Amino acid sequence: MRLRSTLAVAATLVLTLSGCGLGSGSTVPLEVGPGSVQPNPALEGVRITVGSKEYTEQVIMGYILEFTLAAAGAEVRDLTGIVGSRSTREAQLSGQVDVAYEFTGNAWINYLGHEKPIPDTREQYEAVRDEDLERNDMVWLEPGPMDDTYALAASPQTVERTGVRTLSDYAALVLRNPAAARTCVDTEFRARQDGFPGMAAAYGFDPARAQTPILQVGIIYQATSDGTECDFGEVFTTDGRIAALNLTVLTDDKQFFAHYNPSVTMKREFFEAHPEIAEVTAPVTAALTNEAITEMNKQVDVEGRDPSAVARDWMVSEGFVTAD
Repeated sequence: MRLRSTLAVAATLVLTLSGCGLGSGSTVPLEVGPGSVQPNPALEGVRITVGSKEYTEQVIMGYILEFTLAAAGAEVRDLTGIVGSRSTREAQLSGQVDVAYEFTGNAWINYLGHEKPIPDTREQYEAVRDEDLERNDMVWLEPGPMDDTYALAASPQTVERTGVRTLSDYAALVLRNPAAARTCVDTEFRARQDGFPGMAAAYGFDPARAQTPILQVGIIYQATSDGTECDFGEVFTTDGRIAALNLTVLTDDKQFFAHYNPSVTMKREFFEAHPEIAEVTAPVTAALTNEAITEMNKQVDVEGRDPSAVARDWMVSEGFVTAD
């Protein structure tokens, strides 16, 4: 999904605010050899720039995509770690990034401008696939099973004190006693229609009534667990820190938050030139379950491992590549 900034990865490039914009990318940080992903003659030596947003999960997935294409024989350039969803999207539309994992719900709400998600995951994917191709010449390959969506969470102590276990309970608390519902969010979640304002509308309260301190997402988890700066916090359902900090995810009882299934995306022109990418990446995308990505996120955010090493270790364990 999504739009969080949890660490600065030294090996990644970020979007600069100067006139230079994005760089041309760097080499893939680790080498891999073929496993079940075999060299594909049609991709041999093809220059492919892989991009991602800057938050942990997207950086990991960016490396997974890079290792997949490198094992298939492509000459891969690393442009993971672009700051912000919009910047990453513009990099793709302008051709600075050739391929990237993107999430269906993010595109439906933020790129295509719809206010309400589609509850069925398959229908959501097909709607995004068809509309983004028609409007923007963007191709969406078959999505993976992981579904990384927004949520609010609280510590067990806060849940016990407030009795809040669902978002309807949370909305009632905001209306009754907003001072007891301090909710830490990042800048994008507080502004996005698939974030706090949309959730507030769906659950019937004025978002301005809630106290919403802005923190970096990487800080929100611990702050929510401590309960000092915030009673509730914005989280992502595949983040390993939820379990590590024993946070309770509030039930989205009105099913407001969109589904965020990952898909390899690229411009139509690039896909038509290299359709083999679909075959090469399909089994890897299909293996990206919530359990798999949550464990990888945990290894980076809780255990402090390098995301490129975590991504490669997972691919080796799944037999997709070998470690050179």
